[in-house]
Amino acid sequence: MIWLQGRHAGFALVAASIVLGPSPGLAVQEGENPHTSLEDVDAGQRLFGMHCSRCHGFDASGDEGPSLRRDRFRRAQSDAGLFRVISEGVPDTGMPPISRGRTDQTVWRIITFLRSINQPPESISLPGDVEAGRRVYAGRGACATCHMIAGTGRLLGPDLTTIGDRRSPAELRADLLEPDRDVALRWWSVKVTYEDGRTLEGIRMNEDTYSYRLLDADENLWSVTKRGLRERERIETSTMPSYDGDLSASELDDLIAYLFSLRTEESLP
Repeated sequence: MIWLQGRHAGFALVAASIVLGPSPGLAVQEGENPHTSLEDVDAGQRLFGMHCSRCHGFDASGDEGPSLRRDRFRRAQSDAGLFRVISEGVPDTGMPPISRGRTDQTVWRIITFLRSINQPPESISLPGDVEAGRRVYAGRGACATCHMIAGTGRLLGPDLTTIGDRRSPAELRADLLEPDRDVALRWWSVKVTYEDGRTLEGIRMNEDTYSYRLLDADENLWSVTKRGLRERERIETSTMPSYDGDLSASELDDLIAYLFSLRTEESLP
């Protein structure tokens, strides 16, 4: 069976110490997954966001629950094992069963989506050159003006030190060409206008009923009291520009190859 490359993720699976026991009544699910088309990958992504992202993040890199962007799942290596965990949950852990109204197709499609984002890195062949991509990153891409790798760069965008663990090549391409397509709440910005007409814009680091904490383009952190504002505007688009037309096709391939090579040592081939 060939697993197809997917795009996004986020869903809840198993904490590190889970041991799965036998499950009666699931013998019918011991065969192969019958839902493995590209349409099933897309449908599984949507279902994953609906049922699973609250604990595991919209990109499946983890939140309250563990990251699912690995090529192996602890204690549930087979599709049947994943089917059992998703369907039944795991007692005495934070992993609940999927909703009562689910169908077998729903579970299989979530599994297909998970498999699509967990192809072993060494099995993925990319057209770009990693070293050439490193030069694009530092040069024409000017990526370090916003991003950080291994402590070098800036904090105006996500840390890219292990981006290859969290994003597939297809996702990286979409991020570079369509940065406004799916902006995480963490990277929304806010523009405020004070009563005296002064304005301030920055990434929303935190917000409560009474105040904002904003990080401006110079990496200054501001505490803003809402009571003293004339206007406030939430900006849900990305601060990152699109590289569509700014980089050649080969430069884009090289940059993607470099970014995908940025993984933790344990996940490298």
